[in-house]
Amino acid sequence: MAKAKNGNSQAAAFRVEKDSLGELNVPAEAYYGVQTQRAVFNFPISGLKPYPAFVWSMAAIKRSAAKVNGDLGLLDEKLSKAIIKAADEVLAGKWNEQFVVDPFQAGAGTSHNMNTNEVIANRASEILGSKLTDKDKPVRSNDHVNMAQSTNDTIPTAIRVGALWRLNELIDTLAHLAQALRAKQKEFDHVVKSGRTHLQDAVPVRLGQEFGGYATAVERNIEKIKLAAEGLKRLGIGGTATGTGLNAHPEYHKRMVAELGKLLKMKLSTSDDLFESMNSMQDAVFFSGALRSLAQDLIRIANDFRLLSSGPSTGLDEIRLPAVQPGSSIMPGKVNPVLAEMLNMAMFYVLGNDTTILMAGQAGQLELNVMMPIIAYCLFQEMDVIIGSVRAFTDKCVVGLTANEVKATGWLEKNAIIATALNPIIGYEKGAQVVKKAIAENRSVVDVVVELGYMTREDALKAMDIHALTEGGLTSTPAAG
Repeated sequence: MAKAKNGNSQAAAFRVEKDSLGELNVPAEAYYGVQTQRAVFNFPISGLKPYPAFVWSMAAIKRSAAKVNGDLGLLDEKLSKAIIKAADEVLAGKWNEQFVVDPFQAGAGTSHNMNTNEVIANRASEILGSKLTDKDKPVRSNDHVNMAQSTNDTIPTAIRVGALWRLNELIDTLAHLAQALRAKQKEFDHVVKSGRTHLQDAVPVRLGQEFGGYATAVERNIEKIKLAAEGLKRLGIGGTATGTGLNAHPEYHKRMVAELGKLLKMKLSTSDDLFESMNSMQDAVFFSGALRSLAQDLIRIANDFRLLSSGPSTGLDEIRLPAVQPGSSIMPGKVNPVLAEMLNMAMFYVLGNDTTILMAGQAGQLELNVMMPIIAYCLFQEMDVIIGSVRAFTDKCVVGLTANEVKATGWLEKNAIIATALNPIIGYEKGAQVVKKAIAENRSVVDVVVELGYMTREDALKAMDIHALTEGGLTSTPAAG
C-alpha cells in the first residue's frame, strides 16, 4: 500500500473514490478500489490473504465472461479485449499483492468478487490509456467486468474451479508417494518380521507387505479424490443472483462452462439445476470429505513410521528414517522422526479445515450460502497443505528410509505367537500351552512343542517355516480326527 513520503501531501499517497455509500481514500497506486478498501477497513481480522487458487479462479471467470459477453455482442470489443488482457495478467500471478481482503469477510464473498472486479477494471482501463487517478475510466467494475454475474454464482463457481486448478498437482503428489511406498514394498519383501495386533505380538508378516498396504491405501484415496472431483466439474455460473439467470444471456451459462473448460484443460459440465449449484455446497463438502479420508490414512501411516522407527536402543527400530536434522537441543546424537511428525500435524490441520467446511456447508439459508469465503479458504488451504506436506514426507523420508533387518528378525525370533501355525496340527488349547511355556521360560516354540511331545522337531520346523507363514493358507496338513 502506497505511503506518503516526507514533504508530500496526503493527496500524493491516496486517490479519492466513490461508491453508493460515499467517498473513501484508496492508496494511489492500488489497482483495487473503494469497495475493496471498505473491506480492508471492515475486516482487519487475521492478516491472511486469499489463496492463489481463489485469485486465479475468479480471474478465470472474469476472463471467460468478457470473452462470452463480447462474442454475444453485449460487451464492446475494445473493452472485452482489455478485460481479457488484464485478467490474463492476474491469471499469471502478476497482481497477487492487489488481492487484500481477509478470508473472514462479508458473507457470500462480495468483497473478494469486488476486489477482483476492481483490479481487473482498473488494469484494463490502464491498458486502454487511463490513469488510476482518473475519475471516469472506460472499464467499470460492476457494469463491464461483472457483466451477467453475481457474487452468488461466481464464488461457488470459483470454489469449484480453484480446486480443479490444482487437482492434477494433488493427484501427482499422491501418486509419487504411492510409487515410493511401492518401491519400498519390493525392497523390503524379503524381510520377515513379527506382525502386531493390539500392539501385541501376532503372526509373522513381511515388511514389504506392510509397505504394500500403505501404498494401496494411498492409491485408493486417490480414486476417492478423483471421484469427488467429478462433482466439482458441474458449474452453476449463469445463475446470477438467485439461480434464475436474471441479466444473463440465454447462451451465457453453456458458453461460460466451455470457456472455463478451455482454461482448465478439462471437460466441465453445465448444471441441470442452477438453484442447487448455487445454494448447496455439497460438492465442496464431499470433496473435502475425500481429503479427510486421505488425511486420516496419512496420519495412520505416519504413526506407524514413528512406531516402527522408535528407539533405536529401546524401541522397535525395524526401520530407519533419514536423519535430516538434530533431534534435541540437550541430548547429543538424538534423531527424531520429524517428517512423520510434520505429516501428523499437517493432517490434523486438514481435519480441522474439513470440520469448518462441513459446518459452513450446512449454514446456508434459502437461495444462498453466505459462508462461502471460509469454505473457499479452507478447501484451498487443505489442498495446499496436503501437497506441501506429502511432497516433503515422500522425498525426505520415504525415499531414503531403510530396513533394520537384524532388529526385525531378532524380534520375530522371540515371538511365541508363531505357534499359531501349529493350530491345525495340535489344536488351539495345546498351542496356547506351548506359547505360555515358551514365554515364561524364554525358550523357542520349537523346543517347547518337541519337549511336550506334540510334534517331532523335523515336523515342527517344517510347519513353522517363517516365510511360508506370511503367505497364508495351511502350512501343514491337519491331524485326522
